[in-house]
Amino acid sequence: MKRWTLGITGGIGSGKTAVAQLFANKGIETVDADQAARWVVSKGKPALTKIVEHFGSQILLEDGNLNRAVLRQQIFQNPQQREWLEKLLHPIIRQEICQFLENTNSPYNILVSPLLIESKQYELVHRVLVIDTTESIQITRSMQRDNNSEEQIRAIMQTQLTRNERIHYADDIIINDQDISHLEQQVELLHQFYLTLCKS
Repeated sequence: MKRWTLGITGGIGSGKTAVAQLFANKGIETVDADQAARWVVSKGKPALTKIVEHFGSQILLEDGNLNRAVLRQQIFQNPQQREWLEKLLHPIIRQEICQFLENTNSPYNILVSPLLIESKQYELVHRVLVIDTTESIQITRSMQRDNNSEEQIRAIMQTQLTRNERIHYADDIIINDQDISHLEQQVELLHQFYLTLCKS
């Protein structure tokens, strides 16, 4: 399969970033769909201009950057607004991701995306690795990390696939409900297996 792309996904607080970092530590080049999404709406980008035209200037911070908290509030309260935003951003984000993946040099590369399946970004990858954990761990981790309320986190979880739906798409699964050394062991096993796929 020569060089190929692994998609990593999982619900909020599942540990996608930690897993991706462990692969990156092994020299595997990684693109994060969330970072690409932030970049395409940064100051001066055409997508930000369209967002301001649609939602109004209250969507901006004083320095001209996007006020993510205000935008998040708007789209979670109104599904139609979320659909409008996704229709605008998903193709642009996809283009950025493809450009990055085409220019990598590691044996395989990685696309990390919380909405890998929902946004059909799984079409860009050859295998899907799902990071799974219990809902209670997801909520606890997310509250500690983001300072969000349980209500906010549950609202985000509602926009994502259920655990069972996500697992249905998985080629590989990491259960992230223990400590970091357990996570490292699982990543190492998968990494060795993935290197054999590069030779096939």
